[in-house]
Amino acid sequence: MRKHTIIEVAAALVFRNEKILIARRPSGVHLAGLWEFPGGKREQGESFESCLQREIWEELDCGITVGSLVFRNVHSYSEKTVDIRFYHCTLTQGEPRAIECDALEWITKDQVADYSFPAADVALLEYLGRCPHLWV
Repeated sequence: MRKHTIIEVAAALVFRNEKILIARRPSGVHLAGLWEFPGGKREQGESFESCLQREIWEELDCGITVGSLVFRNVHSYSEKTVDIRFYHCTLTQGEPRAIECDALEWITKDQVADYSFPAADVALLEYLGRCPHLWV
């Protein structure tokens, strides 16, 4: 049995007016067309928090403050394993724009089921459904 490459990922949970920000993965990438929480791969020597701030600038052209770790999930796909950490974040500069994704949406807790997410996000979505205090 072949050992999977483990990819460390940081993702932003940005809440505003009882909605959360999601982004659609562009065509030509792994899991294209699915919705996810913005973020990306951690580079060697980079903290998860610094990774998240860099990725949000690159992908959404806005600044964030990275708060506490909300959820962590290690999920294996057939070709790789992702160790993904979801942080509570606050917008501090600019308004998110879809630069490295197909689209952005602000959705309510009740709208989550209307969107298709990667398997690695399913446990987080279940957790968020049980945490109404985050949706402010």
